[in-house]
Amino acid sequence: MKVLMINVVCGIRSTGRICTDLAIALELQGHEVKIAYGRENVPEQFQKYVVRIGSDLDVKFHGVKARLLDGAGFGSRSATVKFIKWVKEYNPDVIHLHNIHGYYINVEVLFDYLKTCGKRIIWTLHDCWAFTGHTAYCDAANCKRWVKGCHNCPLLKEYPASLVDRSKQNWKKKRDVFSGVSNMTIITPSKWLSTWVKHSFLQEYPIKVINNGIDTSQFYPIESDFRKNNGLEDKIVLLGVATSWNEMKGYSDYLKLVEILGDKYRVVLVGLTEEQIVKLPNNVLGIERTTNAQELAEIYTAADLFLNLSYCENYPTVNIESMACGTPVLTYKTGGSPEIIEKYGGWVVERGNIVAVSEFVSKKDTKTIDFQFVPLENDIHKVIKDYLQQILEETK
Repeated sequence: MKVLMINVVCGIRSTGRICTDLAIALELQGHEVKIAYGRENVPEQFQKYVVRIGSDLDVKFHGVKARLLDGAGFGSRSATVKFIKWVKEYNPDVIHLHNIHGYYINVEVLFDYLKTCGKRIIWTLHDCWAFTGHTAYCDAANCKRWVKGCHNCPLLKEYPASLVDRSKQNWKKKRDVFSGVSNMTIITPSKWLSTWVKHSFLQEYPIKVINNGIDTSQFYPIESDFRKNNGLEDKIVLLGVATSWNEMKGYSDYLKLVEILGDKYRVVLVGLTEEQIVKLPNNVLGIERTTNAQELAEIYTAADLFLNLSYCENYPTVNIESMACGTPVLTYKTGGSPEIIEKYGGWVVERGNIVAVSEFVSKKDTKTIDFQFVPLENDIHKVIKDYLQQILEETK
C-alpha cells in the first residue's frame, strides 16, 4: 500500500517526528511511504521519504500574505498545483494530512483535489487551526466563537499573526473548503480535541482518537554527565522542552517561577533561541533546540521534574518522553495534557497558577516522591497498530 503524508515539517519538531515515526513503522509493515513537507531542513536519515512542496521563496510570499491579509492557508497556489500533479503521478492509496498550515500549501487547491480523487483520506489534527477563522490556539483565550462563526479574533497577533482581521471570512472559507470530502476520517490525539471537533463544522466526518506515541527505543532512562557538566549536581532541576518558546508556551511563567523559588532550584529550558538565552537570569539554563533524541533523553533523565506550563496543548509528546525517561510531569490543565497524567500519573494545576506550581515544587525534592514509573503503553508500536487496524484496513 502507498501512503502519502503531508505536514509542514519532516523529521523535526513534534509533528515532523510523528510523521517519520509512523513512516518507519509503516515501512516495516511492508507499506511504501512518502512525506510531503513545506519548510525547514530534513535530517539525513529521513531523506528517502521526502517530497518538497514549493520553496523557501514560496513560504516567504505566503507568509507575507498571511501577515498583511490574514491569508494563512490561501497562498502557495502555484506550488500546490505543481504538487498535486506529482500526487496524481505517484497515485497513493491513502493520503494522510497532518499540519496543513505553516505557509506552504494552498488548502483550496489541495481540497479541490481531495474531493475528486477517490482516495482514502485521513486528517490528524494537531491543533485547532482547521476549524477556526485565524488561530491554531483558540483554547489559550478560552474562545468558542468558532462554533457558530469566528469574528474579532482575540489572538490576531499570535501565529499566524496578521495586521488585519479576516477571521469571519476565513471561517466561512474553511467551512466551504473542508466540507464535503468523501471517505475522510479525522484523527485527534486527545479526547479534548475530539470534543471540540464534534462541535465544529468538521462534525460531519467520523472522528477517532489515537493518542500520540513515541519511540521508546529512543526515550528511556539514560544516565549522563549533564548535571555535572552544567553545575547542577546540588540543584533540584525543573525542566521545560518546546520547539519554540513564547507566551503561548508559558515562557514568562517559567521566569516568574524562578523568582519565587530559592537558589537550590534550577530551571532548564530546551528549545530557546540564542537571543533568548543571553537574556536569561542566572538561575535558568537555556539550551538551543536539538533533534538528537539521545541528547534529549539524557536531559529528561537528569531532571527531577518536568514542567509543562503551556497555555495551548493537544496531547504533548514532551510529557510522554519525560515519563518514558523516568521523570514525572506537572502540567497546567490545558487541552489534552491532563489526559496523559490521568493515564500514567503526575500532577495537574490550573493554568496560570504559578503560586500553586511553586508550592507543589517546594514540597517535591526528588523524582522518587509519589511517582512510580511504568512502561508506557502508547509507544509508537501501539500507535501504528491502532493506526493500521482502525484506518488503513478500511481501504481493503
